[in-house]
Amino acid sequence: MTALDVRELHSMEDLDTVSRLYADIWGRAADSPPVSAEVMRALSHAGNYVAGAYEQGRLVGASVAFYGDPVGTTLHSHITGASQGRGIGLALKLHQRRWALDRGLRRITWTYDPLIRRNAYFNLVKLGARPEEYLRSFYGAMDDAINGGDESDRVLTAWDLTAPAGPYTFDLPAGAAYGVRDLDGRPVIGPTDAGTVLIDLPDDIESLRRTDPGAARDWRLAVRHTLGGLLAEGARVAGLHDRRSYVVHRTA
Repeated sequence: MTALDVRELHSMEDLDTVSRLYADIWGRAADSPPVSAEVMRALSHAGNYVAGAYEQGRLVGASVAFYGDPVGTTLHSHITGASQGRGIGLALKLHQRRWALDRGLRRITWTYDPLIRRNAYFNLVKLGARPEEYLRSFYGAMDDAINGGDESDRVLTAWDLTAPAGPYTFDLPAGAAYGVRDLDGRPVIGPTDAGTVLIDLPDDIESLRRTDPGAARDWRLAVRHTLGGLLAEGARVAGLHDRRSYVVHRTA
């Protein structure tokens, strides 16, 4: 694999390149990226985190983060976009982790779409981050290549920087029950009164949003009801089983 060069970015020329990369990843027009170069310039100048990953001199990923609450302990990672594969996203996250630790911070938070399996695997297994709060339609409906016009449910996730870096694996406890189970591509809701609850995810929610919006909506509502309800009750997500199922431990 070609070595990646990950570095902080400050110049408008570099940030213009980031905005174009983001527009391409999110399937937007070049003049309508998720974050503008001007906003990134202001964040960078104010001492926040704006970094890019380069492969043979070409920008292949970037991340933007700013100081969050509680003040003095937390960095909030607003957006990270990278070409899939080749370890680019991981390289950016590890660079962000070192940056935060160098400044005395103890955790990094971010939001992600809880229905995207690869993101759940990356966040929970490879990094060891854990969802803390379910946020319904956090950004409203988003009509781009990733969200497909669906409501933008997110989970707020925290990465404890004082814990060892991942990957994180564990043994599934006996007696786990399915709160949401995939049955022929559709979600089936089950009981959530077991000590450990499994919540299946769809194979490919992004494709489903394009080909079967009704099924995609069913998945969103099932996971919203089950995962959102459990987190609101104080349950905690322990990990991801078999790259498919959230493992949620209920509190006593």
